[in-house]
This record gives sequence, structure tokens and C-alpha cells, in this order.
Amino acid sequence: MVAPGGEAPAGASPPGRASSDLPVLVDAENVRRSVWPNLSEGRLVDLCAGWAERHGRRVLLVFDGGCPEGRGRCETVAAPDADDWIADAAATLDRYWLVTSDRELHRRAGGRAARVIGGGSFARELQGGP
Repeated sequence: MVAPGGEAPAGASPPGRASSDLPVLVDAENVRRSVWPNLSEGRLVDLCAGWAERHGRRVLLVFDGGCPEGRGRCETVAAPDADDWIADAAATLDRYWLVTSDRELHRRAGGRAARVIGGGSFARELQGGP
């Protein structure tokens, strides 16, 4: 877990970096609340860890306030404001995936995203749905 107010992921992507190396920045609350019933924090971590392992991705699951421990290729971040943390992290990266349905966060953080996925679409994918 990255501590509140912790450093955003560092590093510019080197040329030719494989798309599977791109970090996936996830607005955790947006994804949790995009399906009914809402996903618990722990369930979201479990689903993201499995997805990250299957797809060879590094997931940064960013929560407002406290969060459960991450596991495997899914790291959790407890941020005072998840949107600000994601926007700051995105500013340090050349390329990444962004998962959110929040239009303002998409505007702030989506500029160099190789892919933007809506929270509901990602939640359904995590749960094995269409």
C-alpha cells in the first residue's frame, strides 16, 4: 500500500515499452459504486488482483481515505483525495491506462492515457460479465 500523500509512481515509459507494462490507474470508489450491489473494498482488491495477474498488468487501486492491503500485482493507495492522487500520478507518466467514469477526472488525468475504461465497464469485466 502507498501511504496517504505518498509519492506518485515515478518514471517515464521508455520507448517501445510493451502495453502490458503500462500501469492501470483505477478510481476505486468509482468502480465500486458503478454496479449494484456495490462491490466491497476487499472484493474489489481480490477482483483486481486476479485481473492483473491474468492480464500481466500492474494495477494501482486508489481509494479516498483508508483502504485494504493490496495483493499481487494490485497495489492499493490510501489518498486524501483519490482524484487528485490519480491526476498527479498521471502527470508523471508517459502512458498508462485510466479507469474512471468521472468526467472531471478523465479531463484532468486522461491526456496521455493509452486507454480509458469506464468504471462500470471495468467492474463488469472484473466480474466476468459482458
